[in-house]
Amino acid sequence: METNIYRLEPKGGADVKSLVVLLHGYGANGQDLLGLGQQWQPLFPNTVFISPDAPEPCAMNPFGGFQWFDLTLRDPGEYWRGVVKAGPMLDAFLDEQIKQYGLSETQVALVGFSQGTMMALHVGLRRAKAFAGIVGFSGKLAGPEHLKSEIKSKPPVLLVHGDADDVLPVSNIEEARVALEANGVKTKTHISPGLGHGIDVKGLELGAMHLKAALG
Repeated sequence: METNIYRLEPKGGADVKSLVVLLHGYGANGQDLLGLGQQWQPLFPNTVFISPDAPEPCAMNPFGGFQWFDLTLRDPGEYWRGVVKAGPMLDAFLDEQIKQYGLSETQVALVGFSQGTMMALHVGLRRAKAFAGIVGFSGKLAGPEHLKSEIKSKPPVLLVHGDADDVLPVSNIEEARVALEANGVKTKTHISPGLGHGIDVKGLELGAMHLKAALG
């Protein structure tokens, strides 16, 4: 995956003991989600946060915006085709980063927003070795009907969504929870009252708690 990668290394040259990969939403870029790492970094002194640009330029935001896959119809079939197409690129990228830092999957967590959540859930549940955990904000589980035949690992998942989201409806969180739990994935959910398509302070707190429990 030839792309820009934004990194927050541990301060003071501390040893890297874990990795959090931040996956941005449609039309954004890696810098957009690096702010999460900046918020969480004080709690994770031995963690490197990386936030790559998605592999494709975004036609809807040609000035510095990227996409994991194209969105025109915004229907379940398009979401599924998109994650299937983009999944191998993200998989290979994760392998490279894990090798670079000399870590194992148990020291790695994925955090996604919107389209990035779709990618985190798709790839993270199909790895031969389980990641430490997944956090998904304002997203969706693409192709829940395919999960039973394809799931390979079951990292603990936290999903957070606003009940005023007009981009990806809050009903996605329940659909995902049902499918994940039916396939043995330990899943926590939180719905933020009045929140649109974004991340609020409560979501940040819950995300930090989930990562802390996952990474130790």
